[in-house]
Amino acid sequence: MSDGRDAGSSPVSLSVDGIKTALHCPRRYEFAHVDGLEGDEDDGALADRIDLLRTAICDALRSGETDPEALETAARNRFEGLWRDHDEGFHSTAQRRHERRVLEATLAAYVERVGADHAAGVVRLDAEAARGELIGPELPLSSTIERPETEPRDEPESETDALETNAVTIDATVDYVTGDGSSIVGVRFVPTLASLGRLRYRSDWEGDVADLFTDHFADDSDAFEPEPIGALFETAVVLDGLRDLRDRLGLGDRTCRYVQIPLADRSTLSVNWIQNAVETSLEVVDLTDVYVDHHTFGMTHDHRNETVDERLAAVVTDLVSGSFDPAERWPQIEANSCPDCGYTVCCQEYIAREVRFDG
Repeated sequence: MSDGRDAGSSPVSLSVDGIKTALHCPRRYEFAHVDGLEGDEDDGALADRIDLLRTAICDALRSGETDPEALETAARNRFEGLWRDHDEGFHSTAQRRHERRVLEATLAAYVERVGADHAAGVVRLDAEAARGELIGPELPLSSTIERPETEPRDEPESETDALETNAVTIDATVDYVTGDGSSIVGVRFVPTLASLGRLRYRSDWEGDVADLFTDHFADDSDAFEPEPIGALFETAVVLDGLRDLRDRLGLGDRTCRYVQIPLADRSTLSVNWIQNAVETSLEVVDLTDVYVDHHTFGMTHDHRNETVDERLAAVVTDLVSGSFDPAERWPQIEANSCPDCGYTVCCQEYIAREVRFDG
């Protein structure tokens, strides 16, 4: 689905997923989110399984159960109904049984790790939330930013026209929002945490995370880290969207946090083939602290990062202006993004490189 980029009418809208795609390659963004082309990428089966778990967990949270055993039962019952209608083409009945056990083990691990606490947090928050929806899946959030002026333009007819001309809405989703003490927490289910890179193991922006971010955009650097940069952009958008949700639902001055939970990470999977038993555990990553710049926090008392936010606005401005030429970073893009790109068959830069004659 293409992003809305008609800057002449209502506020322009982009998606976080689109921006993350553009970090890998602006030409890939053009194909996927402007032209609406489907790439040759085969991850549909995994995404469908994650959607089963996402739906089962969200419906279990919606049941209001907070006891771990009751919550797991509610999630399993919902999952069983979804699994009966799941028509993925497995190689055999044995594989289908195994994959079901893996997904059921993931449900159990979720409830044990954070599920019961998050369910209780949802109930507490819901009691104060003016009947606002806190549970998805894919609960929409958005952040509106003002694009910096890049060239003179005609005077707008009104103040509203000026805001509409410069405003860009960035859309993101979380799967549910829960309460944790004085914070509201947006939770999103993801396949794995591998794309976070060093963000997964850091708890501060200062230091090598700030260096990673700066180096990625530096003209004299060969660094290329689109996935962790995309995660920082996503965190900025989600936190801003949570602040807006908090204000709309009258939830006071709570701080906002953003958490990701992987549902397809098999690195901790343990299988007992004799007893046909599967166990796993889940790692939960809070991206808030690794995003927050303490200087900006001290100035605004919000979880923000001026460096990330300003760069996000610059990237958005390029996309809205229709600038999709990858030439500036083509060596890094070719080495890192082209090998797994589903659009190489129609990419003029890639084709030109492939048919180039040396000498």
